[in-house]
Parts: sequence; structure tokens; C-alpha cells
Amino acid sequence: MERPAWAPQGIDISVPSVSRMYDFYLGGSHNFEVDREAARKAMEFMPGLPKIMQANRAFMRRAVRHAVSEGITQFLDIGSGIPTFGNVHEVAQAADPEARVAYVDHDSVAVAHSQAVLEGNDRAVIATGDLRRPQEILKSPEVSELLDLERPVALLLVAVLHFIEDADEPQVAVAELSESLAPGSLLVITHASYEGIPLTQEEAGGAVGVYRNIRNPLIMRSRDEVSRFFDGYEMVEPGLVAMPNWRPDTPVVQEQEDPYAFSGFGGVGRKA
Repeated sequence: MERPAWAPQGIDISVPSVSRMYDFYLGGSHNFEVDREAARKAMEFMPGLPKIMQANRAFMRRAVRHAVSEGITQFLDIGSGIPTFGNVHEVAQAADPEARVAYVDHDSVAVAHSQAVLEGNDRAVIATGDLRRPQEILKSPEVSELLDLERPVALLLVAVLHFIEDADEPQVAVAELSESLAPGSLLVITHASYEGIPLTQEEAGGAVGVYRNIRNPLIMRSRDEVSRFFDGYEMVEPGLVAMPNWRPDTPVVQEQEDPYAFSGFGGVGRKA
């Protein structure tokens, strides 16, 4: 198998990675044939996957602009993936050049590519870390040197919690991160769900099966289950909703939109 020049040494390019599959759905070029194969297989069951990823990205950009409009200039993006156009630091620093962004991912391709993209930007860093180990993230030199946790931070958990199984206690990890945040901080979440997908659960289950087979189970949670991650937060209007319905830039006419865009949920909470 040909190893592209940009691929860090030591990574196994025979195993699909969810962050590289996400990159493929978004039309990026930092993915391998093994990732494309798994992504195409998932799309056989759920052809609207790229649309869901686009809705995710668009929601994230609106949430970042909202945070800056609320005076928040520090961002902690966990499970940040491979930076594609319109990433958090670009959106935040366009709105406020002083904005600081700490990215965290456990995929070595995502980390290596982020390092290349962020070179020369002294207000954005990438750390290697896993959401299941919050203290390691918070104590990492990259995060602790860039962000001042005494001041409000926007914590982004975009399209990452659905890769953490209940046995790994995602609720506990989010609560632990939340405890470290100053009052006035924001929690930004998107999460996959069977709710809103224009397919039966059986049909959508085929795509979920692809992720299970590559040992990255996709955990579909209900709206109620997702809302529990916001315990202790006051929801920002309009609450936990389908992603296109969260503070859209222009009015959303659902009939004119791709129905896949309304799969899953997005929301923002403010820490009291």
C-alpha cells in the first residue's frame, strides 16, 4: 500500500479511522483507500452521510460565531479531526483576531495535519488526547499554556460523543470537563441519533454496523440521552434541535432542504 508523503510514520494505514472517513465525506484529501472504502460502504446504507457532516460543520461555525458574540475568545475543541476549510480557529479568529483555539484529537493523522495547518499561528495549538481522559487533556502543556481556565471557554464536542460507548462513561467525562470550566463557559455538542434520519432504524442500522465492524462503534442516542450531557447548563435558545434549526443564518424551509441534514441533534449550553 502506497504511503502518502503527508502520512506520519508509524500509523497503520490498513485500518480505517473515523476522522479520516469524516474528512472523506467532507471532500477532503487526507484519507486513505481503506477509509474511503469504509465510508462508501456506510453510504450504501445511509447515502446522506456527507450531508449530515456538512450540517455538523455549518452548526459548529454558527456556534463559534455565537460564542465570540457573547465575548468568549477561548475554544477547546475535543475530537477536532482533520482541519478542513472553515475550521474553528479560522471562524473564531475572523470574528476576533485575539481568539485562542486548542484542538485535541487522538488520531495521529489529524494531529500531524493540524500541526502543519497551524504552523505560525501562535493562538492555535493541537494536542494529542482522548475525551475519555479529561484530566490528561486539561493538564497537557498545549492546552494549559494557551487557555486560561479561570475565564470562560467554549468547549466543543462536535460529532465525537457518539463514538464513546456507555461503558466508557461519556457522561462522567463531560461532567469532569465541565467542572473545570469557569462560569459563563459554553458547551457545544452535536450527536448522532436515529431520530430525524429519513430511514427506518433497520436501514440506518446498516451504516452503524459498518462502524462497529471497524471497531469504532457509532452509538446512536435519543434526544433525552443527549440532553443529559447538558446537566448543569442553561440551554441557549432554541435548545437541543436538529442542526439546521439552531440559529440559522437564513430561515430554514424544511421541505426545501436535504432531509438528511435534520438527522441527529445540536445544542449549546451556558454554565451558570
